[in-house]
Amino acid sequence: MTANATHIPADTIAPRRRNRAWAKFAANRSALVGGVFVLFFTLLALLAPVLPIPDPTATDWGVIRKPPSAEHWLGTDEIGRDILSRMIWGARASLMAGVISVVIALGVGVPLGLIAGYFGGWIDQIIARMTDALLAMPFLIMAIALAAFLGPSLTNAMIAIGLSAVPIFIRLTRGQVLSVKTEDYVEGARAIGLGHLRIMGRYILPNVIPPIVVQSTLTIATAIIAEASLSFLGLGQQPPAPSWGTMLATAKNFLEQAPWMAIWPGTAIFVVVMGFNLLGDGLRDALDPREHG
Repeated sequence: MTANATHIPADTIAPRRRNRAWAKFAANRSALVGGVFVLFFTLLALLAPVLPIPDPTATDWGVIRKPPSAEHWLGTDEIGRDILSRMIWGARASLMAGVISVVIALGVGVPLGLIAGYFGGWIDQIIARMTDALLAMPFLIMAIALAAFLGPSLTNAMIAIGLSAVPIFIRLTRGQVLSVKTEDYVEGARAIGLGHLRIMGRYILPNVIPPIVVQSTLTIATAIIAEASLSFLGLGQQPPAPSWGTMLATAKNFLEQAPWMAIWPGTAIFVVVMGFNLLGDGLRDALDPREHG
């Protein structure tokens, strides 16, 4: 190294990368729109218990299948329940299912992918072949099978969706680890005698987090659709608890008499899934390592 070489402290590199990533994300209008959609539904879900809305399970036989009005902004359903209230509380079920399912998938898939990619050999072969076998089965079909085996409930639906998404995170993490573990700083950590756990936790895992974050955002959207599908089939949230999927399942019987019963939950699923997809695409562009020195 020459005497006049410039040394940039390592603790200044990460903040600079974060600033560049945020600037690029903020310049992406579609990502910001997606973030607004996600934030809107998240706030609705969190504030549901304190909002001045009717009980989502309360029935009123005098206002059965009434169209949107000043009293019931989104109309009522087949037994007089307020659809706006059920939409807001249904957002809690859908978002909770999406987030918790992905947390389950991360908790199982990331450690297995990290182990497979880092150690290689027979460990990698076993995990990789099992992952390939699971990926051969369509995601939603696997989720339906697991939910049917575990029994109909929102909790079991979240477990089924989470386990079905595990292979995605195993393969992603494994591929990222295989790329990172050959870097000079990892070889240097091995050379000075650091243990496997410390190398994986300090030098490898932090450098594979960005693509995992992006995939998590996109998988939440997939999990929300899966939860709605399971609830539509009677394997998710159970009546009278509100869920967008169960609302659609009921609404299919009244499409001609009360189309608003299907329009609102269908629109909500479309908007929130689009929001997570736009947000995920924006994060992928902002966190692309090729864009950051």
